[in-house]
This record gives sequence, structure tokens and C-alpha cells, in this order.
Amino acid sequence: MSVRSMLRIAALAGGALAVLAAPAVNARERLTPDQELAKIIKDRVPGKPVNCINLTEIRSTTIIDKTAIVYDMGGTIYVNRPPYPQSLDDDDVLITKTWGSQLCSVDIVQLATRGGGAGMWWRGSVGLGEFVPYTKPKVAPAPAAPAHPAG
Repeated sequence: MSVRSMLRIAALAGGALAVLAAPAVNARERLTPDQELAKIIKDRVPGKPVNCINLTEIRSTTIIDKTAIVYDMGGTIYVNRPPYPQSLDDDDVLITKTWGSQLCSVDIVQLATRGGGAGMWWRGSVGLGEFVPYTKPKVAPAPAAPAHPAG
């Protein structure tokens, strides 16, 4: 067998392995909406629900498909589970119109598709519910070392 034939076989075998391995490398585990929300919340603990949050403190917003809207406010995240979340799509953009400096449970947010070059298309709206704050648990201070009597 010539060197050229061996190189051709090696190249074909390498290509076949790459094709077989590609789905395993490129496949990402698709999380359910509840799993995605749990991943965002992680080890945070829920607090008492509130009716409003300050708009100026919102750092980012995440839509969880047909489940919730998560408002990240730095140390605290607020999870809003609208009463009718069926129209929530994680690929949409939220358009929020408020009359003051707060976003409240009586407000309605509009949803628009990410239209790319064609612009955004209005898809509907969703009424908000209460905002549940999630914070990281306070770390208890380490107990003081017992004093040893001199002796």
C-alpha cells in the first residue's frame, strides 16, 4: 500500500470520526422552563412578594418560556409569574410602558419578536403578577473560639 493511499484512508477515517463526534459536541441539553428558572435562582431563598419594583434598579431581564419574567437587580432577583404566562417566549423583547418610576403587578408588558433586519413585530401582551424577591442566604458568622483559662 502506498503512502498516498494510507494518508487518504487516514483522512477519511478522521473525517468520519469528526462527523460522528459533532452531534455530541454541539448538542446542548435543553432545559425545561422550570429547570431554567431553578438554574437562575440557584441557592437563593424567596422572600415576601411585593407589588412593585424600582425601574432604575433593574440591571437585566430574562424571559422564561411560558413561565416567568426574571428581573435582576444586583443582589436580589425578582421573579414575576404572570397569571397567564402562555404568551411568554424567551426569544421575545419586553416593551414596558409605565407611568412612574416603578413596575407594578397591575402593569401590562408588551411582547415583540426579534425581527432582525425586518424590525420588531408586536406579538401580544401579558399582565404582571407579584414580584417574588430571591436573595442569597446570609452567612452565619463563625463561632468565636473558646477562651482557654491560664493555668
